[in-house]
Amino acid sequence: MSHADDIEDSSAPLIEHLAELRTRLIRSVLAFVVAMIFCFSFGSAILDFLLIPIEQTMRDLGNPNPVMQYTAPQEYFFTLVRISMVGGLAISFPVIAYQLWRFVAPGLYKNEKSAFLPFLIASPALFMLGAAFAQYVVVPLAMKFFLGFADAASILSAIVQDGSIEGASEGIDIVFQGKVNESLDITLKMIVAFGLCFQLPVLLTLMGKAGLVTAEGLANVRKYAVVGILVVAALVTPPDVVTQLILFVVVFGLYEISIWLVRGVERRRNQRLREEGYFDDEEDEEGLDDILNGDDEDLK
Repeated sequence: MSHADDIEDSSAPLIEHLAELRTRLIRSVLAFVVAMIFCFSFGSAILDFLLIPIEQTMRDLGNPNPVMQYTAPQEYFFTLVRISMVGGLAISFPVIAYQLWRFVAPGLYKNEKSAFLPFLIASPALFMLGAAFAQYVVVPLAMKFFLGFADAASILSAIVQDGSIEGASEGIDIVFQGKVNESLDITLKMIVAFGLCFQLPVLLTLMGKAGLVTAEGLANVRKYAVVGILVVAALVTPPDVVTQLILFVVVFGLYEISIWLVRGVERRRNQRLREEGYFDDEEDEEGLDDILNGDDEDLK
């Protein structure tokens, strides 16, 4: 067989993989487009649902008829498009994950398939859990902080001017006139931020299965993780101490859960190696742990 034939034979599997990848990508895009169109059909209802926290907060502050406005002709339309994109991605994610699974599954061993599949199921479930936590807990607290702060500032200004709360009717009346897209920004950012933060156990457990992190290593860098979580909380949440504290507590709790999950992965891996005869006693197990953790002096 000539060298040219070798090249042709080796290129055939690559072309097949590229064709398979194209098919999976097309199906994923189609699923996203269909889900996006479906969400756009109910865009107004989804928008009303997402604005429930700010509506309830305005009612609690004494506004019996909350009103939101938009100031550009195209603003409402593109607001529904944004909602449809986020909702379409959430709905179509199982299909996209399944297409990804079908693409990589032929190259995995049986035990790798059984290990990888649960994470495809856990990932969207955790994202939805984080999104629900943001919608029902974090966003209402953020809205109460911002709108309540403005309301309290208005009353305080009137007291300073006239010496009594009765004088609040005089002077400049500061009223919230919310824009649809700007108010929705806070909700969507919170939903996406908490949805991604809830992926931490999935990410760290996968890294643990791949041998990239260990439970002991994660525990040793806990103090750096605290600093990192505080920075993330300051960046992705409003300047509200309560909201930032909630995000910190939740993410740090997920970090501790991740350590526990990685430790379970290591325990099952050591048990499997023991059953396969790689070590017989505790001393050998500790030596293998040192090798897996990169602490064996002979490897240095």
